[in-house]
Order: sequence, then structure tokens, then C-alpha cells
Amino acid sequence: MAPQDIIIRPVISEKSMAGIAEKKYTFEVAKNATKIDVARACEELFGVKVAKVSTINVRGRFRRQGRFEGYTSSWKKAVVTLKPDSKTIEFFDSMM
Repeated sequence: MAPQDIIIRPVISEKSMAGIAEKKYTFEVAKNATKIDVARACEELFGVKVAKVSTINVRGRFRRQGRFEGYTSSWKKAVVTLKPDSKTIEFFDSMM
């Protein structure tokens, strides 16, 4: 898989923004991507050095809209920790 297919989008939330100070970045990734795939994709796309990757499978949540009900789609989240000597990801720098 190409790196663009592995990393789908950044996750922008209060908790993920708090992790940027510790060089922890959160992304939505492909469901079949492994930790090694995510680390390689980050290094190739952003030109950084990855120290650690943690992955979480996020379950779909039950939602209602009027009389219709169902579940949102489930997805996979990855928290990428960079090495201390690595540069930061520029995309997140503009958000702080």
C-alpha cells in the first residue's frame, strides 16, 4: 500500500492537540495497516523519525436521527511518537 492509502487524515481533538508538545501525533489510518506500515508511511510522508506507534480500534457509536437509528462506521486510530531529535510535522505547527 502507498503511504497516502495508509494515513487517511489527522485526528483533531483537545486530547490529540495536547500530545503535540510531547511529539505525539494522532492519525486515522487504514483498518488493515500494521504499526510498522504506519511508521514507514509517517517517515516517508513527513520526513520524520518515528520512535513508537500505538494503534487503537475505535468502535462505531450508536446514533439516532429522528426515528432512524444505526451505528457509525468503525475505524482505526494511530498515535505516532517521534524521536526527541526528530523535526516536528509542519501541518500541526500551524494549529497551535
